[in-house]
Amino acid sequence: MRLPRDLSGPDFAKSLRRLDYEITRQTGSHIRLTTQRRGQHHVTIPNHPNLRIGTLAGILADVAAHAGITRDELLKQLLGN
Repeated sequence: MRLPRDLSGPDFAKSLRRLDYEITRQTGSHIRLTTQRRGQHHVTIPNHPNLRIGTLAGILADVAAHAGITRDELLKQLLGN
């Protein structure tokens, strides 16, 4: 599945709420999210209008590994594609 090219940091943070991630802090231009599902896990997302593909791919890989699913399954859950 192709990664979205126009996903903003705040929109991505909102979509991660479906996996019980919540914003725990924001420092400068970065948003930190934490979940307690399957153990505590933190991710940091840049608060930019468009996330770079490599950055998005890295965050998705990290979240998918923690959730125990593939990246494509994660994208379907988060973006409904």
